[in-house]
Amino acid sequence: MIVGFAGAGNMAGAIARGIARGQQPPVMLFTDSGSGRAQQLADEVGGERVEMLEELADRSDVVVLAVKPAGLDAVAPRIAGRAGAVVSVLGATPLAKLEAALSPTPVLRTMPNIAVEIGSGIVCHAPTPAGVPEIDAFLEILAGLGSVVEVPEQQLDAATAVMGCAPAYIALAAGAIADAGVEAGLEPGLSARLVREAIEGVGRHLAELEPAPMQVAIASPGGSTEAGLEALAEREVAAAFAAAVGASLERMEGKR
Repeated sequence: MIVGFAGAGNMAGAIARGIARGQQPPVMLFTDSGSGRAQQLADEVGGERVEMLEELADRSDVVVLAVKPAGLDAVAPRIAGRAGAVVSVLGATPLAKLEAALSPTPVLRTMPNIAVEIGSGIVCHAPTPAGVPEIDAFLEILAGLGSVVEVPEQQLDAATAVMGCAPAYIALAAGAIADAGVEAGLEPGLSARLVREAIEGVGRHLAELEPAPMQVAIASPGGSTEAGLEALAEREVAAAFAAAVGASLERMEGKR
């Protein structure tokens, strides 16, 4: 299989690096709008930079559409009808809009999160079009980058806000806790490591425990964890996280 990347930004890079980690990665082609990122990414993962979008699409079984959403109207006419299929990672861009722009090429709307780069990501996607072997084969490749989850297309923005945007919020919390550890006297590298490994363990533990029972299990009555949770509640941190998800969704809806 030959996979072409129309766009070489952060998400394209994460997907390409994740694919390159596999034992037998497909041939990968890259192009950009002149930023130079395509050549850098091609050099990094052993791919090839292609000068023109039309050539990229002609040579690719699947094109990963990874341009900015505002660039769809300019890019789509240059790749429509050329590749076997297009897999979009454009945020807040409904399938109907993608299909209208890229017809007659079959399209799958997806949204990965950044952890696909290290093989621990999540890829949410709308229902798969029937009878498109290129898309089926590419989904098998994506399965090597983490979990692949099909969701109704109308829920894809909500899924993006939860699994795509939320890692940034978790990273913000991790940084704040690590900084607090330094203020308490820990060496910065040690504090960061302790927080990082604690979060990794929590992620695995949450596969078996729901969040609320997990808090109860950790926070002994009258203990230090309970005091910390009370401080967070006083500052309405749970409401702040809910507001962050809501703001992400509102921004996505505004871009449609």
